[in-house]
Amino acid sequence: MTDFEALRADGFPVDAELLDAGCTGPELAHLAAVYLRSPRALVWRHPSSEWRLLVLLPPIASRLSLMANPIFAQLVRAWGLNARFVGVDRDGLVHDFRSLLSDATLKRLVDALGADLGSGLNADRLLDTLFASLAEEMLTVLAQRRDDWRRHLDTEHRLEPQAPASLFDREARSPDFLAGLRAALRDGIIDIAFYGRVLRATDLREQAVEQRVAAMIEATLEPAVLARLADTGAGRHLGCYNWLMLDPRHAAARTHVLGRLPGLAAFFAQSLVPLDAAPEGGLGTGGFDLRSLATRTAGAHALHWAGVLRRAIDAGQDRAVIEALARRFGVPENLLRRLWRELPAGFGQPPAWQVGPALRQLALAGDRGWPSSPEQWQALLARAVPMEAV
Repeated sequence: MTDFEALRADGFPVDAELLDAGCTGPELAHLAAVYLRSPRALVWRHPSSEWRLLVLLPPIASRLSLMANPIFAQLVRAWGLNARFVGVDRDGLVHDFRSLLSDATLKRLVDALGADLGSGLNADRLLDTLFASLAEEMLTVLAQRRDDWRRHLDTEHRLEPQAPASLFDREARSPDFLAGLRAALRDGIIDIAFYGRVLRATDLREQAVEQRVAAMIEATLEPAVLARLADTGAGRHLGCYNWLMLDPRHAAARTHVLGRLPGLAAFFAQSLVPLDAAPEGGLGTGGFDLRSLATRTAGAHALHWAGVLRRAIDAGQDRAVIEALARRFGVPENLLRRLWRELPAGFGQPPAWQVGPALRQLALAGDRGWPSSPEQWQALLARAVPMEAV
């Protein structure tokens, strides 16, 4: 039986003042009303026998009535870029369905959310809209799914709130409200003390929702694989979770390597999950993956060494793993050996496309220039990835 829940933010004492147009001005009061009433997450538990969970994280928009006009389709498209749509299938794999949110689907979602601020949310109609998107990719009945269905596996997101690549992008969720709050402070409508109170309440209410959604998703995942992932120190990285799930025979070897190099978690997920997810005999039928091309994970050199790396990991050959990584990034093997032994916390977990530049900066620094403090690591990573490239 389908269980639906629309998660909303908790109330705080400061809300009464925030909604008072006499205190904050009509514009900020309106933005605050939309912000406080809007759902943060739409969650369907067991929406069908094929899916354990579907979660939609819609951004908060103060201009839903305007966006409903076909003339402003670009506004809808921009809004949809910040939406998140994830699912956990019957086998426990996590999918990222953001690419399925077409213009038509986004328009229906905007209409439904606009109705929610008035007459109420129609959960069945929303679910029908999302399942229509899944049906176009043959994902409603997994036994009849297309060969390339695994290209929708989540390789990017983390469940930790406010971590890099977190599923919960707080800044993108309510840009209108935050911009209105800053404008009211700049114009002298509110003072700095009130501004600080609102920000603290905003942080607490969003954190509470994020933790609830993360717990809901985690409750549908495989406990044994989550335990393996926790042992690696890589955190709740959904891409690495999928990597361990895809081939249980080699999960122990993958856990071992991930535990030695947790800083490469994003690289392992985004480089190796697509290889496991490819149908027999090729890398899929979905055409060019512009994201992979942009992150240099789809070139001939990258694909060759990704294949070599996966075989070395699954065979339990640590020396071959280090060699493949060194050849993939064009750095000395001794550099990888040192990372393998020392596990420096300062290296962090950079995005996949930043790993190569960071390793090459380490190679240039040499043994004597190896960072010894968090500040030095931060400076090295900043040199590797200039701000204009982020």
